[in-house]
Order: sequence, then C-alpha cells, then structure tokens
Amino acid sequence: MMRNWMVAGAAALALPAAALAQAAKLNDAQIAHVAYTAGEIDIAAAKQALGKSKNKQVLDFANEMVRDHTAVNQQALALVKKLNVKPQPNATSTSLQTAAKAKSAELAKLSGAAFDKAYVANEVAYHRTVNGALESTLIPGAQNGELKRLLQTGLKLFREHQAHAEMVQKSVG
Repeated sequence: MMRNWMVAGAAALALPAAALAQAAKLNDAQIAHVAYTAGEIDIAAAKQALGKSKNKQVLDFANEMVRDHTAVNQQALALVKKLNVKPQPNATSTSLQTAAKAKSAELAKLSGAAFDKAYVANEVAYHRTVNGALESTLIPGAQNGELKRLLQTGLKLFREHQAHAEMVQKSVG
C-alpha cells in the first residue's frame, strides 16, 4: 500500500528545499498526506506530458507514472482507512501543490522537443529529491511500522523511476 504512496511521490515537480526542511517535523498522518499529494502531482504532470509530447519514450514514461502512481495512491488510501487515520494537510504538502502549479504553467508554455527535455529533466530532479527525502526524512520520521515498510518499498520503486527518467533524459537531451 505504501508502495503506492511512494510511486505517487515520484511526481514531475522538484520538491522545494523549504518543504523538505519542514518534512522533518511531520507525524504519520502528515507524511501520508505528503506522499499522496506527491503522487497526485506526478499523475497530473504525466497527464500533461501525455497531452503534449509526441516522443514515444516520453509517452511510455508518462504512462508508467500514471499507472504506478494511481495504483500507489489507491493502496495509500486503503492503508489510511485500515489504520483509521485521516491524512493531514500541512505546510509541506501545500508547498508541493504551489510548486506543482508553477511548474505545470511553465511546462504548458513549451512544446515539442523543448517540452520533452524540460519535462524529463524535471522528472529526474524530482525523483532525486523525493528519494533523498524518503531516505533522510520521511522513512525515519514514520512511526507506524506498516507505513515505514511501505515507504521503504516505495523508495525501491522510486529509484527505478529515477533510473528510467535518467535513461529517457539521455535520449531527449
């Protein structure tokens, strides 16, 4: 279930440094909200890419992001329901949403190869940032063992997403 949260976290937007600093003080309900928000952001970014790109590798990557993050978010919702926890909005998730809107607007102005290059570069940066946040902040900060295990599983998947994004970046760069 948490694997889905983590997949969701591999959104197409770079996490602001300030948001990550705030993440160190989050409780499990807030960590859940951050993970879910990150997933929703990545789904939206991938859908934007699906609507703008003509590059097969970019489209394949975007489809993978939609598929994986949708599945992760469904599992995340099932976990919070099982644990009887309501995800709590917080400064980190709000910051993510603000950054996502700005990045989406920036990408909307691009087309063709310029869009592909910017989208994939952002995916690479985002995955690096999310993976770092998972390792240093979100996983160590999680108190619930099931949540922590799911975040760890998600980190493994996010590393795969990062490697895929880096591979695509070489082809569009």
